[in-house]
Amino acid sequence: MKVLLDTCVWGGAAEVLRRAGYDASWVGEMPPDHGDAAILQLALDENRVLVTLDKDFGELAIVQNQPHSGIVRLVGLPGRDKGRYCVAILERYADELSAGAILTVSSTRVRIRLGDQ
Repeated sequence: MKVLLDTCVWGGAAEVLRRAGYDASWVGEMPPDHGDAAILQLALDENRVLVTLDKDFGELAIVQNQPHSGIVRLVGLPGRDKGRYCVAILERYADELSAGAILTVSSTRVRIRLGDQ
């Protein structure tokens, strides 16, 4: 599975994901971005699940009906734990994400919005 980490996600999470066998890119390693819509489009173009802390991506996907390849929003997790959480979430919810789900993940809960809702 391919993953794109938003700039707000700890950059070290990309290396954690790579060591776990994921094709992970971090927006912070790329030229300056042009906003959330451009990041969501990049993830779609490269067929990557977008991992972010930003709830605006859910608005783009749900309210504005912009297509995506799956979104994981991390909420309230310590920075250096984000990579570990991402690995666990991607392993557990790969099918849902491949189908375009949006997951909101905290240390105690995972909320899933399926792609066809």
